[in-house]
Amino acid sequence: MRICFEALSDVYIEMENELKKIGASYLIRYAIEEMKKVVRAYIEEAKWSYNKDMPRMEEYMKVAIVTSTYITTSLVGMGNLVTKKDFDWITSEPLLVLASSTICRLTNDLVGYGFEKKPTAVECYMNENGASKEEAFAELEKQVTKAWMDMNQEWLRPTIPVSMSVLTRVLNFTRIAHLFYVEDDEYTNSKANIKDIIHSVLVEPIVTV
Repeated sequence: MRICFEALSDVYIEMENELKKIGASYLIRYAIEEMKKVVRAYIEEAKWSYNKDMPRMEEYMKVAIVTSTYITTSLVGMGNLVTKKDFDWITSEPLLVLASSTICRLTNDLVGYGFEKKPTAVECYMNENGASKEEAFAELEKQVTKAWMDMNQEWLRPTIPVSMSVLTRVLNFTRIAHLFYVEDDEYTNSKANIKDIIHSVLVEPIVTV
């Protein structure tokens, strides 16, 4: 734990030093506070596993949505493209971010069923409702569909008080989660398909004229 803490601290110190150059070092506080939330949620998940507890779906999702959060820290590296207002919005748990986190968490749990070493939404739903695996999958897939509908609805609202670059970042992270978990857990078990996609995007991108 100490090794992990020191490594994480070094990352945030380096980020803060870079942000000072553009007069935005205050942004690192948002990333640190969000990371604290993630660590607390990890502790809850560890307690469930250690005590062999199976939480109810509502309790599970409150924690699991936090552990799937990955957006706030990425905004820090966008420099002057983001503002304090953007960070205030994204850390207030708006519907767009909750929908994105729900998609990430549930698709991950669906493809990870059977080899995850901690409670997942599938087991929680089955245990709480006396449901079969097939019934649990059907319900969670409905929730993923609803989350995509929520994202589409939010994108069509012209009143969200943040920049388009932030909204695009949220959407792109969600699309990446879908890509990783559409058929298998290719984030944990990277296969040639994902490697080829990353290579085509970052190493040999298609140049449009």
